[in-house]
Amino acid sequence: MRLIISKFWVPKGFSGITVYPFIFAREKYLRTHKTFVNHEKIHLRQQIELLILPFFIWYGFEFFIRLIQYKNRKKAYRNISFEREAYANEQQLNYLNKRSFFAFLRYL
Repeated sequence: MRLIISKFWVPKGFSGITVYPFIFAREKYLRTHKTFVNHEKIHLRQQIELLILPFFIWYGFEFFIRLIQYKNRKKAYRNISFEREAYANEQQLNYLNKRSFFAFLRYL
């Protein structure tokens, strides 16, 4: 994992984005929020489990399905299984130590 502070790689409206093995973050979030970094580390684990490229294909497909379901971009994003797992566990800083393989499937 490598943390990179960047305002250019992070889409507008987001505090960070993870593309294995990098976490791109806006500086203010990286320095002040341990939960933010943990959230992004959860995404790194998810990407490794799905061998990176399939993660992004699944993520995009699920976002599209959720967008049809909720007709709202924010709701669609928050209800992607990968995001649901990361948000639900971001405050548990030891979560990755006990996380089971493919745990995001419980959040479908």
